[in-house]
Amino acid sequence: MRKSIPPLAVLAAVGCGYLGEPLPPLANVPGRVTDLNVVQRGSRLIAQFTVPRLTTEGVAIKPRLQLDLRAGPGGEPFQEDAWAAGAQKVPEGPIEGGIARYEIPSAEWTRKGVVLGVRAIGANGKSSGWSNFVTVPVIEPPEIPADPRAENTASGVRLTWRASGNQFRIFRRTGDEPYLPVATAPEPPWTDGTTQFGQRYSYQLQSIVKLADNREAQSELSAEIGITPEDTFPPAVPSGVRASEAPDSIELTWDRNPEADFAGYRVYRAAPGGPLEKIAELEIPTYSDRNIEHGKTYRYELSAFDRVGNESPHSAPVEVAFP
Repeated sequence: MRKSIPPLAVLAAVGCGYLGEPLPPLANVPGRVTDLNVVQRGSRLIAQFTVPRLTTEGVAIKPRLQLDLRAGPGGEPFQEDAWAAGAQKVPEGPIEGGIARYEIPSAEWTRKGVVLGVRAIGANGKSSGWSNFVTVPVIEPPEIPADPRAENTASGVRLTWRASGNQFRIFRRTGDEPYLPVATAPEPPWTDGTTQFGQRYSYQLQSIVKLADNREAQSELSAEIGITPEDTFPPAVPSGVRASEAPDSIELTWDRNPEADFAGYRVYRAAPGGPLEKIAELEIPTYSDRNIEHGKTYRYELSAFDRVGNESPHSAPVEVAFP
């Protein structure tokens, strides 16, 4: 007698079929923007945020995602629906590296302020909901630093400019690298002490106005200024020069120079009735002059020089009568 096989056993044997309740369909709601940031720069508002890549269920968003950034008055108390109904929709800006950037004229909100928010809307029309809201107190455009100048000095590149305000941001580019902020100064001048001789540097400046709630407004960037600092600065004049007699020599000593690029000293001597001549070049701050004659008075001067050959002025002369 042939036995019958249960239906479930047949499905298991052939490896097909699904056991259990069917999964619900995906909602495909875009993730919410959480990092909207807005700053006033000149007469524009610069808004940036990370574009969502996943849905609320952790699934990659299918194209095309619509970004809905709006700007409008906030009202007191702030009500999301009322703000959204009256806010202006801003045309979409470029997206680079997953970051969306918008530039929005700010003139109509000057001295009034504006609230911005953004939401993502999927191809199916479902919305992520509004992002974090950013309230921007809009002011008159801060003054752009004028007449920027860069000067080569022994302590670094010295920057000067003209602008009202009490805080300025300095941006620097080394060679062909991108601009980076390197300092904030309360007023001009400012000296960049980290530069190296022979390297090309470019600078731009920006006025900063501090606002409430740790916010700031920025000016547009100044004109670009460039400089390649060169070492034209000699070491300091040798100091503390002392001369004394010894049985067969005149001994000279002096204080050591502290410069990082110091290379050595030059010793000059004048015999009675003769010109001043270089008699030695050395690295240590001491010298014994044995090429002398009894009964004569000698005058000595010293200089210091660096690795590229810049020589300091001479020290004050010292005279020694060799008995």
